[in-house]
Amino acid sequence: MEISSRLARSEQSEQTKDFRDTAVGMVSTRSFPAIVGTADMMLKSSGVSLIGFEKIGGGHCTAIVRGGISDVRLAVESGVQTAEQFGQLVSSIIIPRPMPNLELIFPMGSRLMELFDKNGYSRLSNQAIGLLETRGFPALVGASDAMLKSADVYLSSYEKIGDGLCTAIIRGTVANVAVAVEAGMLEAERIGELHAVMVIPRPLDDLEKNLPAASCWIEEKPQPINLPISVKEEKSQPINLPISVKEVEKEFVELPDLTKLPIHIEEYEE
Repeated sequence: MEISSRLARSEQSEQTKDFRDTAVGMVSTRSFPAIVGTADMMLKSSGVSLIGFEKIGGGHCTAIVRGGISDVRLAVESGVQTAEQFGQLVSSIIIPRPMPNLELIFPMGSRLMELFDKNGYSRLSNQAIGLLETRGFPALVGASDAMLKSADVYLSSYEKIGDGLCTAIIRGTVANVAVAVEAGMLEAERIGELHAVMVIPRPLDDLEKNLPAASCWIEEKPQPINLPISVKEEKSQPINLPISVKEVEKEFVELPDLTKLPIHIEEYEE
């Protein structure tokens, strides 16, 4: 009894310790390509998980990550530096040990990740990502057409974040995506206003799950085959053999006596 109670107390203390060590980190930008690139750097800089993107209008987007306090701190620092390089940083925050009520209301818990796991997977996964953002829808459509005609890429989806900003998301090899984005930039500048571009050569799984994808690219996850717990095997029927098997008697062929056979000898004259 004492040993089991000690084990229970140790497990409870470990769970409490794990909960105390968790934190939420957020970085906000004024561009969707900028926030995707920022999230990519946050994921690659430390061991955090991307919970999702929150878009509140006016072009403001926020990347939300979760993990250990030290990992979240490193991820947010890397994200802030990346967003500043893009010239799109709005704000950032680190929340150690968030309250359960906060997690229930705001999108920072594990429930969102469970929803993403149920949504299937995209046929365009494990390919480079290209993002091109314009101010105005005609410029976005024209740039998307130019990108598709200039290289072997696929238009995965598009995203609207308010303030007239919309982003086309393409997938393909790194070389094809780079060529397509360059062609899309020229066309967007010719039609309207080009706002931001981004190329991510090797996106991580967390980023894949949170990127929008059109329904035509989504495939349902293969469902496991449910087998019964116990399978009754049919009893093999025994082969009934006769108790005694009579062998067929062998018949012998009687050969003639060679000594009694007449021999005819012919004599030849010389």
